[in-house]
Parts: sequence; C-alpha cells; structure tokens
Amino acid sequence: MIKRLLLTAIVVSLICACASSPRYGQGKSGRRSTERSPSRSAKVLIGISSFYADDFHGKLTANGEVFDMYGLTAAHKTLPLNTIVRVTNLENKKSLILRINDRGPYVKGRILDCSYGAALKLGFVGEGTAKVRIEIIELGDNQYMKHD
Repeated sequence: MIKRLLLTAIVVSLICACASSPRYGQGKSGRRSTERSPSRSAKVLIGISSFYADDFHGKLTANGEVFDMYGLTAAHKTLPLNTIVRVTNLENKKSLILRINDRGPYVKGRILDCSYGAALKLGFVGEGTAKVRIEIIELGDNQYMKHD
C-alpha cells in the first residue's frame, strides 16, 4: 500500500513537473493570476470524445487485454494505462466510471475514445462525438497484461 502511494505521488509530481507554464491574466486585484489552477487541470479534463467499436472488437488494446466494444473502457493518449476516470457527457449530464486500457484517439481535437458500450450509456452513439468532462479518480499502474 505504501509503495503504491509513493508511486502515485511520484507520477503526480512528474505530471506536474512536465506541465506547461501557466497562462496569466489580470485578476480582480490587478495582479497577475493563473486562469487555471494546476492542481485542477491535472484532475479534470474537458474536450471532445468519440467512440470505437467493430473495427477493433477482439483485438489487443495497448495494455494487452482483448478489446470488448460492449465493455466500459476508453482510450487516452497520455493517461497511464489502467487509470480510472469518471466521464460525464456535458450535453446530457450522463456519467460513467471507465478504465483507460488503450491509446488514442488519433483524430485532431479529440481527447478520449470510448468503447461503444460506454458511448451507448453516455448517450452519444447517434451523434458520434460529445463534449465530455474527464475526472481522474485513480492513476493507473501503466502495466501491460501478458497473455500465456
């Protein structure tokens, strides 16, 4: 347990250390202030999600497990594999807890690729994409699952 907490602290420290410099603007007091708190930006992401299904069903994901298009998983470009996130569709307020088990999306302007099952429950299969909020619940171990 202590090793896991230490590892989580190290990962969070590395993420914060690699973050870009904050943007500054004029606050109410006339002093410079950050537009976005670094701790909040590390825990909550907002952007466009799409979904993937048939073309990848049954194939291996980036963490080594077999992709189940009906499961509740997602792909993200940089979050550690096996990270647990709460994804909320900002257009209809539907929310799910998903696990990051793959890499992607590879389409400009998108931050998440949900499984078909997740997109169905979040209510955006018909539209194809949705504006979502991603809240990091627990950073993953970034481990690859080996198959015998």
